[in-house]
Amino acid sequence: MIQEAGRKVIVIGHRNPDTDSICSAIAYARLKQALTGEEHIPCRAGMINPETQYVLEKFNIPVPELREDVRTQIKDIEIRKTKGVRSNISLKKAWSLMKDLGVVTLPITRDNHLEGLITIGDIANSYMNVYDSAILSAACTQYVNIKETLEGIVVVGDEQDYFDKGKVLVAAANPDLMESYIEEHDLVILGNRYESQFCAIEMNAGCIVVCDGAPVSMTIRKLAEERQCTVISTPFDTFTASRLINQSMPIGYFMKTNHIISFDIEDYTDDIKDIMASKRHRDFPILDKDGHYKGMISRRNLLGMKRKQVILVDHNERSQAVEGIEGADILEIIDHHRLGSLETISPVFFRNQPLGCTATIIYQMYKEAGAEICPEVAGLLCSAIVSDTLLYRSPTCTEIDRQAAEILAGIAGVDTKKLAREMFAAGSDLRQKSEKEIFYQDYKVFNMEGTTVGIAQISSMDEEELQNLKERMVPFLEKMKNKHNVDMLFFMLTSILDESTEVLCDSFNGEQLLEQAFPGCRPQNQAVILPGVVSRKKQFVPAMMLVLQG
Repeated sequence: MIQEAGRKVIVIGHRNPDTDSICSAIAYARLKQALTGEEHIPCRAGMINPETQYVLEKFNIPVPELREDVRTQIKDIEIRKTKGVRSNISLKKAWSLMKDLGVVTLPITRDNHLEGLITIGDIANSYMNVYDSAILSAACTQYVNIKETLEGIVVVGDEQDYFDKGKVLVAAANPDLMESYIEEHDLVILGNRYESQFCAIEMNAGCIVVCDGAPVSMTIRKLAEERQCTVISTPFDTFTASRLINQSMPIGYFMKTNHIISFDIEDYTDDIKDIMASKRHRDFPILDKDGHYKGMISRRNLLGMKRKQVILVDHNERSQAVEGIEGADILEIIDHHRLGSLETISPVFFRNQPLGCTATIIYQMYKEAGAEICPEVAGLLCSAIVSDTLLYRSPTCTEIDRQAAEILAGIAGVDTKKLAREMFAAGSDLRQKSEKEIFYQDYKVFNMEGTTVGIAQISSMDEEELQNLKERMVPFLEKMKNKHNVDMLFFMLTSILDESTEVLCDSFNGEQLLEQAFPGCRPQNQAVILPGVVSRKKQFVPAMMLVLQG
């Protein structure tokens, strides 16, 4: 899969991330960005644990952005950036804008906040509906709108004033008859007859529209100024002017303000598809979290939408991946675990090595690319290897891991033994944590021959702390099995110093399976002790799979 230019790529580890997952994502994102010049964003799929927090603070690295779902969002697709218009522009101007932009809906905004919407259908209805002659003033129409609609000029008066009183009429009769129907504040459309113009102003009309581009005499201008009557000259004849003048009304009078369906820029496209399909609207406004208008979206925008581009590190199991991974474009997978259940749309770059830590693979990729490893990145990679291999005690650890960690420690200026003590001490301080927080600190789900198995693990250098934790977790574990809808649930209490694990299980045949998987194990006080077992990946999971296969 080829990265598309200009798009951001998410580099992310598994849910309930450990130190390797977080540090590898950060280091690999930096390497990819240096090699490609494209933006790669290190992310996390869950909350970081105290050990990882300690590592990030030690090497002065910010906590990666939290991404709990990588489904496509509105912000990932091309939306129509239709500019918002003011509510006081005329119907005619709105119609012209729609034609020029090729849209059927205009957003009406104020200070970048959505006030309403107007569609071509709304404008068409305004033309077809029969309004009384006072509609222009009821809509509080600005004289500048009338001037623009009639393509005229304001001869007398302020074009920013409003026609907000009176009715509209055409003066086709002689002045004697005009006196009987012109009322104060009316807008009168008339021709070039001096007597008619004089009569309308004398009757206190609010505005006169002089048609056919006829000149307005100085006498009429002075009288209009004295009586505060606006005078507009238009090149159109009286019929055309009377037909067009209603198009000068502001769109705010006709816009829709109630029951507007809008979406947030952060909304997932999967969540809005059904809503869009169930409504007859062509376009829907998009807002940000502060309510600012961002653009318009239609069903057509969803047809060519692009998925988020993602690189996965330290896992390749669907059950461990971030939510929505099936809707993302996976570009690469860098891992050191067994092959899992992830499927991709297209071929991807997949690097999987039987090493003790993903960070060791990332270190190799830096060396292969000839890329410099700065001290802080070296510190992250070294910490990840120390964590995943339990300072080389885990059976997953190889000589390659050990050598990489020591070289990286030299670049970072740290001692691996001292670093391990500080990291494990920070990670095993569980006194202030709830049972739920402890359980989810490192919890993964595995599918073993059709059996769903949930396994949580805590490692500590403090034996007393592990025993106190056991007493707390036994009753808690009983509540968790049904909640997770798994067939089996295990909690591994791993002693780093003793290099052994005490396993709590919540299934009717859990102990029996453990005895088959680990001959010589010792059931003891609601748990099963596994001497020499410290690795979930290399020891516990493979042994359980062999039993379930049999």
